[in-house]
Formats: sequence, C-alpha cells, structure tokens
Amino acid sequence: MTPVSRPAAPRRVLIVSPHFPPINAPDHQRVRMSLPYYAKFGWEPVVLAVHPDDVAVTREDELCETYPKTVRVEYCRAWSLRWTRWFGIGNLGWRAWWPFLRTGTRLLRQERFDLVFFSNTQFVTFVLGAIWRWRFGVPYVIDIQDPWRTDYYERPDAPRPPGGRKYLLARVVARLGERPIYRRAAGFVSVSQQYLDDLAQRFPWFAAQPQATIRFGTTPEDFVAARRLTNAEHTLPRQPGEVHLLYTGAAGPIMPHAINVLLEGLRRFRASHPAPAARLRLHFWGTSYVAKGAGKNSVFPIAEARQVADLVTEIPHRLGHLECLRLQSQADALMLLGSNDRAYSPSKLYPYYLTGKPILSVVFRGSYLEKILRELGCSYIVTFELGESQEEAYARLGEFFQAALDGFPPGAWPPRNDAYFNRNFLAENLTAQQCALFEAAVAGAATGRTTGTANRGQRTDLPCVERK
Repeated sequence: MTPVSRPAAPRRVLIVSPHFPPINAPDHQRVRMSLPYYAKFGWEPVVLAVHPDDVAVTREDELCETYPKTVRVEYCRAWSLRWTRWFGIGNLGWRAWWPFLRTGTRLLRQERFDLVFFSNTQFVTFVLGAIWRWRFGVPYVIDIQDPWRTDYYERPDAPRPPGGRKYLLARVVARLGERPIYRRAAGFVSVSQQYLDDLAQRFPWFAAQPQATIRFGTTPEDFVAARRLTNAEHTLPRQPGEVHLLYTGAAGPIMPHAINVLLEGLRRFRASHPAPAARLRLHFWGTSYVAKGAGKNSVFPIAEARQVADLVTEIPHRLGHLECLRLQSQADALMLLGSNDRAYSPSKLYPYYLTGKPILSVVFRGSYLEKILRELGCSYIVTFELGESQEEAYARLGEFFQAALDGFPPGAWPPRNDAYFNRNFLAENLTAQQCALFEAAVAGAATGRTTGTANRGQRTDLPCVERK
C-alpha cells in the first residue's frame, strides 16, 4: 500500500488491547512489537488495556521491558471473575466491555484521537468502535487475528467445538455483529489474506474497504531480552549424543492430524533405525494457554499410542514468550505443525526464522502456512492430506530425522530468503505498513468528528507504566 502523506504533527491512535504486558498472551504481540516504531512513522499511540490483576492469564513481567517507557498505557478494571462466573461469564471481552466503554469514552471526549485500533481477539470489543464512531466521529480499524465468524467447527475434519452453549452464544453474537460492525469500520489489518478473501465473498462492499495483510512478525530485540533472563524455569536437558527438536506453543486439538503424522513417522523411523533413533528427543513445551498446574497433556498421549513416549516430553502449561525464545536458541532444530485451519498463520514461525535453526514443518498440502514456508525457504517441509496415504510424508520425516542425526549436512533444504523475510516479517517494516493503512483509513473516513480537549489524564501505577 502506498503511504499517504502525513501532517507535521503526529496523529494519535487509541489502541484497544485487553491483554497487555505484564500479561503473556498471543493477541497483544502485534501491538507490543509495534510500539517502539509508531513515532517514527508519525503516530503517537495510547494503549487501553485491562488491569493485569483482572486477567486470568500467565504474567510475564519481563515483557514490560520490550516497549518504550514513554508509551502511555491506560489500564481499566474488568468485572471480577469471582462474580461473573456465577453467571457463566469468563470471557475477558465481556467482563471488560463496560469498563472499556466508560474509559474509552472519557479519553475520546477529553482528548484528540485520529483513529481507534482494535488489535485483539476479544471480538465483542469491536462493537465499541461503532459506538465511539457514532458519538465522536473517530474512525476505527480492526485487526483480524482470527475470524470472528467461522465455520471451522462445522467442517468434517474439525474437533468438537469447545464451550457448549457458550460456543453457540458466541456464534450467534458473531452472526449478528460481524456485518454492521465491519461495515462501519474504516479499514482492516489481517494476519492472513484468506480471512480478507472470505469476508469479501461474504460481503460485496468489503473489497472496497482499506485493508492490508500484515503478519505479526518478530524483532531481534526480543532475543536480546531473552538472553537477559535470569529466572527462566526450564532448560533443555542435555546428554552426549542427543539431538533435541523443540516445539513451543499451543498444540493438541487444533492440530491433531499433524501431530499424528509426525509421531507415526517417528515410530516408523525407530522401527527401521532403532539405535540412531534412540538419540532423538522431541519436546512439546507450553502446549496450552493455562497456568502451571492446570494444563493437561495433549501430545504425550498420542506419543504413548504410537509407542514413542520415551522420546517425547511435554509441558502442558503456558510458558513465557521470552523463555520460549531462550529455549528455541538452545534446540538443535525446531518443529512447526500445521493447523486444521488451512488459513492458519502461526506467529512462532518468525522468531523461529531468526534463530537460524533448522525447521521441520508438518503441514497440510496447499495451506497458507506451506505457501509462506516456501517463500521463506527456511524449512524442511513435510506435507500431507486427509484421506490419502501418508507414506510419502513418513519417508520424508525419516529423511529429516536422519539429517538431524548426521548434524544437518549442507544442502538439506533451500537457501533462506532473508531479503523477503526482512521486508515482510520484521516488526519495524510491518509497523510502517500498519501506519500506511492507518493513514488510508483516516483519509477515507467521514469528516466532522468530535475532537474534545487535550487533557492527558492520569496513568495507573503499574510496573509496565512506571518503570524505574
């Protein structure tokens, strides 16, 4: 997208991100990594987030050091889980909706903002954009990290939907809310072009809206912060001769087919090469989003069924982002698994790339992830398809395991496309693309919005805001 000329004074964007450091959650990564660069491209950000004491997600205080101290963060209190659970409400978006409405309304009334940016997966917060645009004339942009309305759980190969009646309610809200809320938006960012294409098929007017596919990306500064960790809980166990393959992040129900193919390939490799295979160690760490002590193994039972459990370890609770980067740097190779959702674009791919480690990817043939991997040239790719023989996939897995045991000889996979990676996946360049989209959204929005006065307000006293 061609950048629109900017005024001399910086524009101001209110970023709605319920999860925010010191909370460790995947849906704030775009915002967190963009904060150091917004000013360079003419934008002053103010973040609206939920107070970390009201978020039932793992804390990672070290993340507070990965964005500038000068960034202003407005924390508001969400309704307590202690009370909302009596009514079956645990979703953060619902618990924070009214506090967000009040705090955001105050900010927009008292200060000048050119844009509101919703970058989160708490879809019900998007409704606030339409309310604020109606009241104050401030346009809003939506970051589609996941589709709000999806038929994923209705597909033949999908697992059962979680949440029972809660899932049905969420589906009804999505059907009722998606069209009017998206129709009033001034622009869209998406991690996947497929999400935008699906919306363009559903709504004839959608294609004319300012939009851009901008992945999450990564930043080398996160690895610098990871090396400074002094309280990391986990480290890869090392014995002479062992080869350690690591997967970090959520797994289990969202990618059972890839896990089955991988572990069946491991079983077959050991059956034909028992002594070398005994040196392999496959680690799946941080495989759920729950806190320590609450997670259940999702990969290890499959390993037991495939009779390779002695070669596999799993940590089912969520690990810190920086700790995962530290572990990735310790591994001999990294594993990437494709989801049942063919449009899936895992953010872990980009820090994987920066490690320079060999990557084994087990993905659906023709998926969006396969396309990105081939463009990057950074991975040994094993593809498969449901309903077909997986013999070729098992053979390729065996070749990879042998290459790993041989120390990854040169020429095992294509050369890395560093120029393409730097242009499309480094946080600074992705922030430039965001800001170009912001400018286009503001330029195309209706005029006459209420700007209010410029009272800066007071910040909540939290380590992430007042860091000394």
